Amino acid sequence: MPVALTGAKIFDGESRISGHALVLDAGRVLGILPPGQLPEGAEIQTLEGGLLTAGFVDLQVNGGGGVMLNDAPEAATMETIAKAHLPFGTTSLLPTLITDTQAHVRAAIAAAKACASPGVAGLHLEGPHLSVARKGAHDAALIRAMSDEDLTALCDAAQSLPSLYLTVAPESVTAAQIRQLVDAGAIVSLGHSDCGYDQASAAYDAGATAATHLFNAMSQLTNREPGMVGALLNEGRASSGVIADGIHVHPATLRAALAAKQGPGRLFLVSDAMATIGTDMRSFTLNGREILRENGRLTLGDGTLAGADLDMISAVRFMVDVIGLAQDEALRMASAYPADLLGRADEIGRLRPGAQADILWLGAGLEIQKVWQRGKGVA
Repeated sequence: MPVALTGAKIFDGESRISGHALVLDAGRVLGILPPGQLPEGAEIQTLEGGLLTAGFVDLQVNGGGGVMLNDAPEAATMETIAKAHLPFGTTSLLPTLITDTQAHVRAAIAAAKACASPGVAGLHLEGPHLSVARKGAHDAALIRAMSDEDLTALCDAAQSLPSLYLTVAPESVTAAQIRQLVDAGAIVSLGHSDCGYDQASAAYDAGATAATHLFNAMSQLTNREPGMVGALLNEGRASSGVIADGIHVHPATLRAALAAKQGPGRLFLVSDAMATIGTDMRSFTLNGREILRENGRLTLGDGTLAGADLDMISAVRFMVDVIGLAQDEALRMASAYPADLLGRADEIGRLRPGAQADILWLGAGLEIQKVWQRGKGVA
């Protein structure tokens, strides 16, 4: 039986619509219809104001609910992570494996294939093909160049997973490897790299279409060497995730990046979340090293940032309240733009006919009132 959600404004990903109902049927969006055109027999659910918008799409989620994918790269871990992020508005995410062994990479790929959670949209492998010079919290001992064996396994995974997102450094992969990965269906993102502008641009010419957590763990924009930051901002074919917590990127820097980014590529929000989301835990381990949680920061013992203690609705509010972005654009950064990068704009990230009925009901202050996933109220 169709369900009609009424009483709230509707943001479909492009514009806001008033006086209409969002109609769902069989886990999909049937349409946005005026009262006189509702399907006969539809169950009407009346909401008290607020805004209906698409569920968030987070392309970089290392953990949540007290677990990290690296600790147990299994389908059950992915399901726990997805469940932990639902109350914060994330209805589709890519569980992210940080640099680890070949065995862990194989296990994560197998887990993503087996995972039946509706919130798991594929897999993000952040490493191990990175640069030690910009390793951040990644284990330098596990970072390595991409071999022919790695390339074959990743191409196979790209062809069998709904989405495979790969963070690589141009120092550890060749342009030919990037082209093969993209041709197989992978999304290739540049990150954890100390390469210069020309090398980054060559990787984009080879088919890379993104950068991972802009400004963090990459060569910076300077007067004579634009670095990876400059390459991403000038490359209209590429988009980039950004961690909007006021810790990873200064608000003034983020405003400048938003103004400078060449389109049609966009900046989009990622949480880079760790195990802490949805818990009160004060520390956890990653590759045998303790990560400490204090005042919104996650750090190694030496102070190196290690992922983020951030959820997506908090990132959206930061963009609005601190950066000064319009609500609609902040919501696009959390939903439509990452969905576009995955090539899945018809499925997720927007409220359009035929899309998955992944919906948020937000209050006036962007607080989450309710979450629907595939048309079912889940949080």
